[in-house]
Amino acid sequence: MPRDKAILKEQVTELSKKELVDIVLKLAAKRYNYEFLLVNFLDKDGGEQTLFEEAKEDIDKLIQKEYKGRTIQHRLVKKLNACSKRITEFTIETKSKKLEADLVLYVLELQFANPAKVFGARFSGYDYKVGLLLKRLITLVTKKLHPDYLIDYQDKINEYLTKLHHTSNRINTIKELPQIIE
Repeated sequence: MPRDKAILKEQVTELSKKELVDIVLKLAAKRYNYEFLLVNFLDKDGGEQTLFEEAKEDIDKLIQKEYKGRTIQHRLVKKLNACSKRITEFTIETKSKKLEADLVLYVLELQFANPAKVFGARFSGYDYKVGLLLKRLITLVTKKLHPDYLIDYQDKINEYLTKLHHTSNRINTIKELPQIIE
């Protein structure tokens, strides 16, 4: 049933300031509402940056968390899935593709900081998940951001592409990734 905005506006204007404050505080208890208020009303200039820093802190906590799995790769897949979910949650309210690319790059840096022997396992799916995240970064940088940003990301992306192609080229998703981006 569609809401009549005129009726809602009339009802809201009849509320006292204290009641409005109480309503906003109650709504802000939910993260998505808080993020919406922060980005659109409370801190229009720095709200997205604040959410970016919060997302980085959350990702750090997810990386430190222990996950269950048969092998280290299985545990890393679960960590990577949790990080990807957090990145997606970050992008719901923030429209900055630059900050999204920075967050994806941050997660990839954490993955490639692992020893090289974690890549190349046959049945874990870890290489595939890292490849998907790298593909997401490449798409953001080459298609969604201004071409000037390519310079900022190019060296890291090419380094990660080289490592992935060297260890995991048997996976179709990784085979389809470019050898380098220019």
